[in-house]
Amino acid sequence: MSIVQEFKEFAVKGNVMDLAVGVIIGGAFSSIVNSVVKDLIMPVIGVITGGLDFSNMFVRLGHIPASYKGNPESYKDLQTAGVAVFGYGSFITAVINFVILAFIIFLMVKFINKLRKPEEAAAPAEPPPTPEDVLLLRDIRDSLKNNPR
Repeated sequence: MSIVQEFKEFAVKGNVMDLAVGVIIGGAFSSIVNSVVKDLIMPVIGVITGGLDFSNMFVRLGHIPASYKGNPESYKDLQTAGVAVFGYGSFITAVINFVILAFIIFLMVKFINKLRKPEEAAAPAEPPPTPEDVLLLRDIRDSLKNNPR
């Protein structure tokens, strides 16, 4: 079997195609979760914490160049100017995004598993085939019953 043929068989297997679809949907879903965190959750957290904005939390590590014209308290402005900054606020936002995404995926899997259970229960379970030794013992038993001495 040639390597091209092996790759073709691998690429068209159902699991690989399912994975590809999952990655594409996950990428699209990630932008939705980012929007939920940025536009809905972080403002509420900001109100609860007294106006705290995680996205603008950083520690400046480098020096601001003399030609810098932006706001020295703006994380985005400093990053654009090439100043080294330790943006722990962005990391906190990314962790919150991950936790929310993981929770939503958990709920989706739980829901899908709930939908699958009736389907699996509806299919009658076939009993496993009787082993040969049991069949042989049954034949011996029956022949002894039918052949009294």
